[in-house]
Amino acid sequence: MTRRRRPPARRRTRRPGRRQQQRDAQLVVFAVAAAAGIGLVVMVVNWLLAHWWVLVVVLALAVLAGAGWFYDRRQRARWEAVRAQGLRYGLPQLDGLHHTRFEDAIRDLMRRDGCRDAQRVGGRGDLGADVKATDPFGRRWVIQCKHRRNGAQGSAVGTPDLQVLNGTARQVHGADVAVIVTNGRVTGPAVTFAKQQRLHVVDRQTLAVWASGSRPLWELLRAVPPPRRPTSLS
Repeated sequence: MTRRRRPPARRRTRRPGRRQQQRDAQLVVFAVAAAAGIGLVVMVVNWLLAHWWVLVVVLALAVLAGAGWFYDRRQRARWEAVRAQGLRYGLPQLDGLHHTRFEDAIRDLMRRDGCRDAQRVGGRGDLGADVKATDPFGRRWVIQCKHRRNGAQGSAVGTPDLQVLNGTARQVHGADVAVIVTNGRVTGPAVTFAKQQRLHVVDRQTLAVWASGSRPLWELLRAVPPPRRPTSLS
């Protein structure tokens, strides 16, 4: 007897999984979108070639807009320079400021003196620096501001305030000139400590001369470090 051979079993074809189907669908959508985008670009290019004058008009408008923006920016810069040159503060005005606005005023006075990069950095974690600036001679200034709402009747700036400035101005902020500015009083020991540590104190009297006049701060302080680089002002 001959044994009948069983027909070979049919292999089951695996259907693509859901992930594969999603990938295929995404590829189809991408291909359709790409084709539509290319077609749209071709249509726009053909239209612009047929209407070339539109490009000329758009280019002219862009040039006019850029010129207007540049002129406006230049005028603003001139106005800021004129305003800075004429900036003046009186002591009663400074006394009435909030301590953050007092820091802004010191920043603006440094800008008036020619420190274009002067900025207020005071706040939490300022490490003893409220205003930073670079003067026209290349010297880096780090200023700590101590505003007293009652002016000369407020609490005096003491040695601990100067110790904070002395510990961070040069080591942390890279200061060439470390200054503490106040609209109030400064104790005698604090003044002595400042001289010993080559710190500069701008007390109420010095602040009045600086803020209400036109002389830069470095002309009012003694023993300011020499310029870092020669300039037209040196």
